[in-house]
Amino acid sequence: MTIVAGIHAVQEFLRTTPERMLKLSVQRNRRDAALAELIRQARMHDIQVAQVSREALDRMCDDVAHQGVAARCQAFQPHSESEFEALFATLENPFLLAIEGVLDPRNLGACLRSAEGAGVHAVLIPRNRSAPLSSAAFKSASGALSSLFVVGIGNLARRIEWLQAKGVWVVGTDDQADTRFIEHDYRVPTLVVVGGEENGLRELTKARCDALVSIPMAGRVASLNVSVATGVVLYEGVRQRES
Repeated sequence: MTIVAGIHAVQEFLRTTPERMLKLSVQRNRRDAALAELIRQARMHDIQVAQVSREALDRMCDDVAHQGVAARCQAFQPHSESEFEALFATLENPFLLAIEGVLDPRNLGACLRSAEGAGVHAVLIPRNRSAPLSSAAFKSASGALSSLFVVGIGNLARRIEWLQAKGVWVVGTDDQADTRFIEHDYRVPTLVVVGGEENGLRELTKARCDALVSIPMAGRVASLNVSVATGVVLYEGVRQRES
């Protein structure tokens, strides 16, 4: 089981995968149009609705801002690597993202939100050394998890090699790279690889990449948050592909 909290996250879950929602809990004595609409949609799908106290929602959601609503849902299960290979065979010009070593579920969710917005065909997440797809990740993703093709990866280095053999160009993000992210060509089949909050990509992963790119910083901070950097690079890819 997992908890999906927040009006927008629950709304998207109801819109895309209502069959996975088991119970909707809303704050007792709270009256607003958004909550009323969520209750109406839940009952339309025969989902149990419970009126509970704010304190009960706080306990259910830990430190996630719930906005007076939370849903108990079947846990999100990433696609298998064999399912990814089947999807890959149908793609004409794949645009993919791999997220390595991101340990904060909020950052992971924000990366997934950027990926969904950029139209990424699939997101590869190592099964180890990664934040869980928890309620915090769901909240930060703002519904993106319901429509993204997320894949659990056993060995990212081997999967990168497999993709390269299929003609995919692998570009990693690295603060020290000489090539700026806007100088790279994303119009070809591309896998963008981003690294964790503290240390970025592992050296093994960097060594597997065909190119490394950086985002120039004009201020005093050394780098952007991983979710922001992910959005910046992905949308450069979108810009080039659309032109």
